[in-house]
Amino acid sequence: MERNASSPLSTTSLPTQLPLNTTGDRNATVKPFSVFDGCDHQVEGILFDLTVQSINVIVGLPANVLVLAVLIRNRKEPSTSDIFLGCLAFMDAYFSVMPPIIFLNLYHWQSKAVWSSIKFSYGVKDTSGPLFLACICLDRFVAVLFPILFGQLKHIKYRVSLSVLVLCLTFAYSAAKTVGGLPNFEKVFTGEILATFTWMVVCNISILWTLKRSRGAGKDEMHPMKKKAFKMVLSILCIIVFNYLPPVALFPFEDYYSPDVFRCYVQPVGFAFLNISSTIQPLVYLSRLEKVPFLSDTCVKKCCSCVSAENNKTPPVQNQNA
Repeated sequence: MERNASSPLSTTSLPTQLPLNTTGDRNATVKPFSVFDGCDHQVEGILFDLTVQSINVIVGLPANVLVLAVLIRNRKEPSTSDIFLGCLAFMDAYFSVMPPIIFLNLYHWQSKAVWSSIKFSYGVKDTSGPLFLACICLDRFVAVLFPILFGQLKHIKYRVSLSVLVLCLTFAYSAAKTVGGLPNFEKVFTGEILATFTWMVVCNISILWTLKRSRGAGKDEMHPMKKKAFKMVLSILCIIVFNYLPPVALFPFEDYYSPDVFRCYVQPVGFAFLNISSTIQPLVYLSRLEKVPFLSDTCVKKCCSCVSAENNKTPPVQNQNA
């Protein structure tokens, strides 16, 4: 579901409820603005989401900045997905600075203007993350399954054009989210997340299936480079399922929950899994590098201990062209 229409922190309400700032009777007293939007006494789900987002501030923000630094440093020998990775890292870094502002607005400022800027950042996260990941999956899908076509479409202009399109869609969605009041606008995010999740899963499974089949004649073992690519794609598929499956599984069944339960508990928990991707995605990218610039190996292992344990068995790939 879309945050602007039914998020616990939204300034608008569900269609089944009266808006916070209006009533059915014009002569009735107008309720004051509340950043909790009816969840003032049911804040557990909101705080869970914000606690998860705090990890983005501590780990995700520096990780995304480091990803941008690595991409800039390697700009002379870029991979085809670097422009998508750079846009995704920039948007995730922007989203990662918002949790302190959200906390301050909840418990100190309580400003409607500040909440409008927060809603815009949520719109950026809701749209840019899934769409840029879908672009990365498309790039790899074409590279593995259609290598001849991929060679013809390697020019950067195609990826720049696609990135501009995604950015336009992101800012249009975020602006509409900030304004609010559009009928059935919350269904836009539901449709987007279902479509992109399905596309990413299909792409990655197709890539894994193709790599699994591409073994040498009479050999049981996969080529070492293809084996590395296979493990990389498998790890990305696991992350996509972990981050996107909860909202995909929960949000389409809004009608089965009471409005308060869905708005105050189900949505924040579902979005928490989506929001933590701002930390997981850059760490996965950094863990695949043979050498992370600006950081010692000890520091990298501490930040990416779980992924590094797997990479110690198989040397990681420094760069990728798909």
